[in-house]
Amino acid sequence: MRGFQPRLVPDHRAPFAWRECLLLMANARQKPRLFYSRSTCWRQYHNVIATCIPFFAAFLIWETPMTPDDTAHEPRASHQQEHPPAPSPHETTMLQLLREMREQRLALQAEHQLAASERQVERRWKMAFQGVFFVAPLIIGLLYFLFFLSSSGFRWGPFGEVVGVVRIHGQIAAFSPASADKVIPALEKAFANTNVKAVILSIDSPGGAPVEAERINHAIASLKKKYGKPVVAVINNLGASAAYLIALHTDKIVAGKYSLVGSIGAILAPWELHRAMARLEVSQRVYASGKMKSFLNPFTPVSPEMDAKAQQLVDQMGQTFINELQAARGAALKPGIDYGSGEVWGGLEAKEIGLIDGIGTVDDVAQQGWGLKTYDFGPHQEGFGPLSAHTDASLLRLLEHVLAQQRFQLR
Repeated sequence: MRGFQPRLVPDHRAPFAWRECLLLMANARQKPRLFYSRSTCWRQYHNVIATCIPFFAAFLIWETPMTPDDTAHEPRASHQQEHPPAPSPHETTMLQLLREMREQRLALQAEHQLAASERQVERRWKMAFQGVFFVAPLIIGLLYFLFFLSSSGFRWGPFGEVVGVVRIHGQIAAFSPASADKVIPALEKAFANTNVKAVILSIDSPGGAPVEAERINHAIASLKKKYGKPVVAVINNLGASAAYLIALHTDKIVAGKYSLVGSIGAILAPWELHRAMARLEVSQRVYASGKMKSFLNPFTPVSPEMDAKAQQLVDQMGQTFINELQAARGAALKPGIDYGSGEVWGGLEAKEIGLIDGIGTVDDVAQQGWGLKTYDFGPHQEGFGPLSAHTDASLLRLLEHVLAQQRFQLR
């Protein structure tokens, strides 16, 4: 039917409008021009069909041959014949034309649906690319920012009544997470927060610098006087030396059954490198205004006077520790125990000799004492992530270990 052209009625019995309709349909059957849109072509086909339907009906009535005898003998109530007449050539042409137009209409509908689905897929891919190149980096940046805030110690809340927990973990030194510069701000946040009903010191430390512990003790006393909140020290794995000294300045000391408590006293452990230098034939010449000025110099031999002075300082610092122990827990201490021997005791034995008040953990103290959940106020390790924080802490511990040998430490 591609090259089909409709013919007009030879005897010109059809009206003039019918011939015009056939010509319009013949033109409509041609392939749409390239610059026409699908919607325009579809509208033209609909107009053609709507215009031609009345003329199709008139043509069928006009071309149907009827004789007077057939009209007279045909019953009015019956419109069906046992053997329908064969269609005329004009009817066949019209049916073929309508069939082809219907096929073209269905083809246009299919093309329109295909184009719509392609546009929909294109929009989805466009949105996907926009999400990958714009939304995904924004989400990743936001998550990294939140992770950075979390790793740097920033916390949301608390949003209800809680028991604040301040951690003293690791060696107590100037550059460690348990330093006074880190612990005191955490204590201030915990005491100043109105939702915090009590403060727990979570201690897990072998001790460290006595001056750092002294600063923390003064801060605890000042904050207790200002806000009137109770403070409880809970020793986890280890609470020794300067860490136990901090626990003495709280209202109550609690430790676990398997905790280690004690190591009361002082220690001074300088290096002696002059012998190793002598093997290398290297020495250091020291000029001092007094004989004790180079007291802790590791590159010069230790004189008897320097040795006696070092022991005197250690005994004095240890006795000061014992005096603070007796002032804080004198009534609970058991007679006949040498608390200044540097010994450590387990949790149960430490309770028997009066070094602690009870056995329990942080969660036990919070639930039994106030029936509230805990909220961690830190201090937290700084850095962009766990790896960098661990590396920084390792380097600081190494530097701290070297420097700590040259000053007094309660251990």
